Amino acid sequence: MGRLSPLSQLVRPSAWKLEPEPSTFAPSSDWSNKDMDPVPLDKRTWTMFNYVAYWISDTANAATWALASSMLAIGLSWRQALPAIALGNIIMGTIMVLNGTIGARLHIAFPILNRSSFGFWLSYFSVISRVVLSLFWFGIQTFVGSECVYQMLKAIWPSIAHLPNHLSPNAHITTSGLICYFLYWLIQFPFLLVSPQKIRWLFLAKAIIVPPTWLALLIWALVKVPPSSGLLSQKAVLSGSELSWAWLGALNSALGNYATLGVNIPDFTRYAKNERAYANICAEVNPFNDTNQHSRRQYIQLIILPVGFTLASFVGIAATSAGIALYGQVLWDPLKLIDHWDNRAAAFFASFSFTLGTLSTNISANSLSAGNDMTALWPRYINIRRGQVICAFLGGWALCPWEILASATGFLSFMGGYTVFLGPITGIMVTDYWLVHRTHVDVPSMYRPHGRYRYTYGANWRAAAAMIVSVPLTLPGLINSINTNIHVGVGARLFDIAYLLGFTLASAVYFTLSRLFPAHETMLDHAILEQETLPDDGSYYGSDEKKDGSRVDEARAA
Repeated sequence: MGRLSPLSQLVRPSAWKLEPEPSTFAPSSDWSNKDMDPVPLDKRTWTMFNYVAYWISDTANAATWALASSMLAIGLSWRQALPAIALGNIIMGTIMVLNGTIGARLHIAFPILNRSSFGFWLSYFSVISRVVLSLFWFGIQTFVGSECVYQMLKAIWPSIAHLPNHLSPNAHITTSGLICYFLYWLIQFPFLLVSPQKIRWLFLAKAIIVPPTWLALLIWALVKVPPSSGLLSQKAVLSGSELSWAWLGALNSALGNYATLGVNIPDFTRYAKNERAYANICAEVNPFNDTNQHSRRQYIQLIILPVGFTLASFVGIAATSAGIALYGQVLWDPLKLIDHWDNRAAAFFASFSFTLGTLSTNISANSLSAGNDMTALWPRYINIRRGQVICAFLGGWALCPWEILASATGFLSFMGGYTVFLGPITGIMVTDYWLVHRTHVDVPSMYRPHGRYRYTYGANWRAAAAMIVSVPLTLPGLINSINTNIHVGVGARLFDIAYLLGFTLASAVYFTLSRLFPAHETMLDHAILEQETLPDDGSYYGSDEKKDGSRVDEARAA
């Protein structure tokens, strides 16, 4: 039999098989690879300074601007929109610290951590849901980046605005827009190949370059249209119950802005040098240590998120208000606002700032998250880098983000829509680690399909019950937001509080069921982070698994 050609060898599954790390906790390469294993000491490179730079850089992006200014488009005033944004980010900041501390402490990714609360097999529901959301968000951010590229090219070559359009008006994108979409996709692709340990320097560059540009935009808005005749004179067009529900919808959208990262923040905090590099609000303070220094580290994440995002949102609202006075339109998309500028140099540098901001946000919040999740789905063949490449092709081209961003209402509906699932998932994870298991978890068992967290046939029925109770309540509103011709009555209102309702209800149900019907095999008196000397009869796991991950009954049969 002759040798296979290089192309034939490339399409064989064996050619893509990854080599597992010898230190893995998993019984075989079917269940883990080096990107899924706990981060080794030499790769824990993120310091507190890196996380501060990350959050500063992440506040200034087009999605934050669009979220805030689109609230004006649905009838809220800036006085009503800003409190909703601030409160939403205070809540999300608290959730980020609670969930992120777990990753900084255990150094494991979201798909692995989720197994301790949902069960080994049921956790795949959360992982697949997160993959789908990452693909959607990757496409949306890529489209936003293409608008940035368009404005940069227009500042250099104004004739691009007059290129013939060969696409239908119903496509919500033009020929020139599609060209810019492809160019931006090519620009960001090499960054998808950078390791998580090194990508932190991109966040530092963004934290230095982007905020001054936003400050300049704020000054432009206040100079062009003085607050007395612009921002301060704006009034809400809603009143009564409609105003109340619109405000709650805005709050839900503010939560939805980073609800995905609230779930999988361990994907990034796992690279922390130590637990104190990321905010740990639950650690005991040693009275003989520098308490003040610890307190500063303790609360920095809780401060920087609401303050940073609220200030960035205020810039978006102020500039959008100026656009209303100058151009007579609610230009909630910052790139559409720049499109009205006559100063080509200002348009180029502002667009470049948004290009850089969108690039780093898309990588950190979407492609890296998708890479982690896809690694958990097929660890024998997919690592983080390969997962990011798959995300680039599926999320970048298989979806149509320009349809979602076609209107302010559609944008807010999408932002709030996926919180139907993310709120309950996050609530269950936080409640399980901090309240049910009281931080005493077994990391090696999270890598074994027949380990301690197998629960009942691989599913924790308590988590399933919490999801079943909390998700259906908001589904009618989700359906109505997708198709307004389907009338669901008062059920549509619950969708306006989907995240808070799902988070609190799922947490309460899960905690109650875990107390009434505890999973005794998962209850420990201390956390297990490394492999310990274990008995071979499976008694350590509370199941029928041996130390090497094989089944006791299978070994006996052999």
